[in-house]
Amino acid sequence: MNVFELTRKLIDIESITPNELAIGEYLAAYLSPLAERHGGRVERIQVEPDRYNVLACFGNPLVTLSTHQDTVPPFIASSEDDDNIWGRGACDVKGIIASMILAAERLLEEGKSNFALLFVVGEERNSLGAYAASRDPRGSKFLINGEPTENRLALGSKGALRYEITASGRMAHSAYPELGESAIEKLLDALVRVRAVNLPVDEVLGPSTLNIGTITGGRAPNVIPDRARAEVMIRLVGDPDSTRLAISEAVSGIAEAKEVLCIPAIHLGSVPGIETTVVSYTTDIPAFGGAWGKPYLIGPGAIHVAHTSEERVPKKQLLEAIDIYQRMVKLLLQEV
Repeated sequence: MNVFELTRKLIDIESITPNELAIGEYLAAYLSPLAERHGGRVERIQVEPDRYNVLACFGNPLVTLSTHQDTVPPFIASSEDDDNIWGRGACDVKGIIASMILAAERLLEEGKSNFALLFVVGEERNSLGAYAASRDPRGSKFLINGEPTENRLALGSKGALRYEITASGRMAHSAYPELGESAIEKLLDALVRVRAVNLPVDEVLGPSTLNIGTITGGRAPNVIPDRARAEVMIRLVGDPDSTRLAISEAVSGIAEAKEVLCIPAIHLGSVPGIETTVVSYTTDIPAFGGAWGKPYLIGPGAIHVAHTSEERVPKKQLLEAIDIYQRMVKLLLQEV
């Protein structure tokens, strides 16, 4: 298949987290003949029942091209026009998988070896596949991670600090509010304080940002609410400890802040001749923890249309990505 055909085929395999079994089977089957022709090997590495990372090694894997298999909901089938391929996962992440595979095919045709393809599960939820891979390194010295960067090398990416903020109260009849204690009002007061927290700024990554993603609570309009909860996501740009302390102090006395997730911000390397950028989203790279080598982050497509009903990837960028991945693998192999 060419890169457009393969991208569409991958989009049309629904792989919403944690439903990666079908795409994992397809990738393993697609890569196995390639590995057989070039003396490589393909492994299905189980992460959970019916969920596994797919690893294709060609020689001693010193450079690894990696991205994830899963997408966010809902499933949107593929389509295309003259300029773009559309559908869920077009840029995040099926087009990247296709570009990496086509780059690998070309490298093998040129007689290159000592690189790998690694496609992991669970990035869109908790990086489960990358954490599993970090416990099973194969000697790779460089990791080229794929996410939508419009084919520019990211000099860094923000981290993530996620909280569940809960407040408790006492139920009462709403006609007699003095007999109860509103958990929703306490939660709102806590969130006002949280929004006022002075968050860090980094000279490369820019400012930390905060989003109150969900608010739930209460039982009925005529009942003083005894419970309320909010989910808050902070995009980190530095050491999380100062932010943790600030959030704890902000809710003290009126609510409880439970840390659910912490992914550190990272600074990344560049390669001469490839344009650079900085991204605000998180990736699997922190979960790999350096076990698969020095990380780089680059891929076709724009993050601004990922996770939307308008998700698409420019055909021109898919073709460019094949060349970029080839060039990076060759350059990094020379550094080993």
